Amino acid sequence: MSAEYQFQNVMARVQRVIQTIAPHDSIERYTQLGVEVIQGQARVTSPWTVSVNGHTLSTHTIVIATGARPAIPDLPGLDQVCYYTSETIWSLKHLPKHLIVLGGGPVGCELAQAFARLTIPVTLIARDRLLMREDSEVAASIESALQADGAKIMTQSKAIRCEVIEGEQRLFLCDQAGVETMLVFDALLCAVGREARVTGYGLEELGINLSPAGTIETNDKLQTIYPNIYACGDVVGPYQFTHVAAHQGWYAAVNGLFGVVKRFKVDYRIIPWSIFTDPEVAHVGLSEQEAQARKVNYEVTRFNLKELDRAIADEAAYGFIKVLTVPGKDCILGVTIVANHASDLIAEFVLAMKHGLGLNKILSTIHTYPSWSEANKYVAGEWKRQHINPWLLNWIERFHVWRRGYIKYR
Repeated sequence: MSAEYQFQNVMARVQRVIQTIAPHDSIERYTQLGVEVIQGQARVTSPWTVSVNGHTLSTHTIVIATGARPAIPDLPGLDQVCYYTSETIWSLKHLPKHLIVLGGGPVGCELAQAFARLTIPVTLIARDRLLMREDSEVAASIESALQADGAKIMTQSKAIRCEVIEGEQRLFLCDQAGVETMLVFDALLCAVGREARVTGYGLEELGINLSPAGTIETNDKLQTIYPNIYACGDVVGPYQFTHVAAHQGWYAAVNGLFGVVKRFKVDYRIIPWSIFTDPEVAHVGLSEQEAQARKVNYEVTRFNLKELDRAIADEAAYGFIKVLTVPGKDCILGVTIVANHASDLIAEFVLAMKHGLGLNKILSTIHTYPSWSEANKYVAGEWKRQHINPWLLNWIERFHVWRRGYIKYR
């Protein structure tokens, strides 16, 4: 099945959605909330002063929330070719004839699939395999989905240089055996990660420490080496997600405002994240590879979405839910979901883990039929079937045999 479309209309919709969402974090919104907003280049000049546009502001508390930017790889010849990042790719006016995506992480997979579905040649280059933070079966599922959409996947490959010869842009790769490959392209998307914005606003002069990952070092209350200077969001890590930045922002604000009375430690115990490919990937807690690396004992319970009525009705009956539990108990250690609506399905498990609820509680909760959320109940039911007491089953069987005989000869 094919469809006609105008690339300009596709990109116009992206911009329209961005513009619709923008007011949620606009100057006007914060002004209405009573926040004084000053636009300009800020510089922290001391632990208690910030200079903006030639004016000095004094304060008891400073919060650094400068975020992160797309990382640009140190690739010879990159400055000679047409390359984009996840922030600039939306400026495309014409559909590329061949798009190369550098990076097999979430952003690389999401954008590679999006452009592949516009029926243009897309090649995704990954140094190792896709989605290194996820279990290998998750990566395999997403790789298959990208390939089904027409993307070419080249794993175990390293970009070594770019060249422009007679107007033709070329990327040279090297595989693990040292064999070079050359690809011709007209657009190169760099999706190799993000780096914290830590320069240009006074951290160096204040001697604020950076971590080996290049983020600002803070304690568990988000304080830097100066107790009244806090930092939060992507500039701190360890998770570069918008929802984690908001989570940290709450702690930084509350600790900054009320720290003279009490400061709170940031709670990182239950952090979910999602990858917005099709199918989506959602995760919370431990994955299998993390559990194995930490030598944590666990049991695995799976439910395949091909058995879910709503998934069948939506013609999206693929993927799975995988739950790790404490051996012999329904206590949830981690959940991984590969499915349509995975980012929504994970919420119930996040709530359960946050409040110490086990799979038995999910199993005993009524879920609407037919809905995607029933999958959560079904995986809990699968766990229950695996942990039924055989002695109890045997007793129930004998009881009903006796009962049938009692009724028959009564």
